[in-house]
This record gives sequence, structure tokens and C-alpha cells, in this order.
Amino acid sequence: AEAEDKEGRLITPHRKVPRVSDPDVYTVIGDYVYHHYMQDKFNDNGWGCAYRSLQTLCSWYLYNGYTTKSPPSIQEIQKTLVRLGDKPEKFVGSRQWIGSVEVGYVLDSYLDTTHRIQFVASGEDMNMQGGMLSHHFKTQGTPVMIGGGVKAHTIIGVRYDDVTGDTQFLILDPHYTGSEDLTTILKEGWCGWKNLKFWDKTAHYNMCLPQRPTQI
Repeated sequence: AEAEDKEGRLITPHRKVPRVSDPDVYTVIGDYVYHHYMQDKFNDNGWGCAYRSLQTLCSWYLYNGYTTKSPPSIQEIQKTLVRLGDKPEKFVGSRQWIGSVEVGYVLDSYLDTTHRIQFVASGEDMNMQGGMLSHHFKTQGTPVMIGGGVKAHTIIGVRYDDVTGDTQFLILDPHYTGSEDLTTILKEGWCGWKNLKFWDKTAHYNMCLPQRPTQI
């Protein structure tokens, strides 16, 4: 498989993360594209993280044969939310951030698919999500968008010990603003393992879990 798409964006960068093939690790099944800040010659630094995570979620459906549509641009995402009646007209062209609920609306509308929202009361409770997330990656295999406070991330895998419940999270971080350099992205942890301390104890979180279509 190619390591980057025609725009030069990285495809499935987590394959090069250490210990990603361990038996207690469950990851996205199939390919996706790493979307992050500042791509497409568009400055969304500071507000576009959930849009970028949504683009990664949409890329999974394209790369796994469930759609022929490329991921929507940030403006297309905004226009979709206005069309659905979720946002006022002036939302288009704004720098307003979105959350997991909006990500789910756009996913369903743009790709004619379904999703599940999982609420987590505090970052500390992310440790309780290992079983649910490992089951999600085993059965659905799709990337997960998570939003909490003003930050969004993409969860692309978990390491889950079903005896102790201990969980580590494989994160694809849309806040990266640099060039498409896999070595830097892995070395600086923009795609890599995070422990429970990564989540903000004072924030609550919502996860948007895209569902794999039952038939093509």
C-alpha cells in the first residue's frame, strides 16, 4: 500500500508505532488518512481539530470501499451542518469549533452511515472505556473521534488488559501543524501511545464511534 495519498497526506501512520502488533492491542482495521491542522493550504490552527478528526473518519469509509466520496472540506462540513438545520447560515466561513455530536451528524448525512455517541463523565473515567473500545475495534474497526473541553482527538487503537482493566490509547493528534514527515510525527508523539494522564480530569468527553456498514 502507498504510504501517502495524492495530496501527500500520510496513510495509516500507526503501523510504524512500537508494539502495535502486541496481542493485547486492538486497532483500526484497514486504512485511513491522517488529517490535521493547516492541510489543504487552510489555516484552522486553534479551532479545526474536530473537523480534521471527522475527515480522518470519512477517509476510512473511502479507503475501505464503503464510499467513493473524498472527505469533505472544512467549508463543506460547515455547509452540511447549516443544511441540516444544526447551525445558522453565518456558521459557514466562521472559525467555530464543533463537537462529537456534529461530527456524527455530518458523518451520517455525508456518507449515509450510522454512529454511536459514548459519554464519559471525566477524563479519569477513560480507564473504564478499554473494554468498550477494544470491542469497537474488534467489531467495527473504525477510527473514533473524541471531544472534551475544546480539544478533539482521533483514537485509532487501545492496549487493553482485560484482567487489570489497564488501558493505553493509540492517538492520532489533529493538532499537528508540521509537514507530512512520518519520522517527526512518530518521534514527537503526534501518532502514538498515551496513558490515562493524557485526558483532562476536569473535562467530560464524548466519543463518536462510526459504525461499519453491514453491507456494501
